Amino acid sequence: MFIGKNPHFAIIRASGLIGGYLFNHLLEQTDATVTIISRRPLNLHHSRSKEIHVEFSNQLALYQAVKGVDAVFVAIGTTQKKVKGDLDAYRKIDYDIPVALARACVTNSIPRFLLVSSVGADTRSRNFYLRLKGEVERAVEQMSIPYIGIFQPSVLIGPRTDWRPGERISQIVMPMVSFLLPDRYRPIPAPVVANAMIREAISDQKGVKRYTYRSMKR
Repeated sequence: MFIGKNPHFAIIRASGLIGGYLFNHLLEQTDATVTIISRRPLNLHHSRSKEIHVEFSNQLALYQAVKGVDAVFVAIGTTQKKVKGDLDAYRKIDYDIPVALARACVTNSIPRFLLVSSVGADTRSRNFYLRLKGEVERAVEQMSIPYIGIFQPSVLIGPRTDWRPGERISQIVMPMVSFLLPDRYRPIPAPVVANAMIREAISDQKGVKRYTYRSMKR
């Protein structure tokens, strides 16, 4: 189990699919205090939670926001639709923010960093999204953080607040054919990913660990 009582966790993008489950399950399953770090108010209230609003491009603000926490959960990500096809804007969200947060963990000597990435992440991929995720993983895993957990789900199953037609179709179709796929590419419920992250956050794991479908379901 996590060393120390009443741990303090930080979540980046608690408004997202996995982040929402992280927020609820951390407060339900542990005695942790939870800090939500976001750009704007999310109005998620609990007696053991608080919100800190920052500009993610401000490294000093990020350093101060995560100061004193025991683990940082990063579940941030965007889509081409949201950035209107601007790949530079996409990179600023999916690459710059996680890497800046990892740097803040190093500066603050935070022992645990947990990142939602993607199955197939590879710096050599021809696919922009998978290549970018691979670059994030490579940048983060080189940092001196005692434990780095990289979670690589395929299609996420769960209700989204934003409408993504492609993902919605995948959520319906892929479970029907998942038995034909290698297990790492099978769709996975978002709560399973969140619970796997919590399990590892309160474990005594060290080093860089990657988790795909089978290890997250375990």
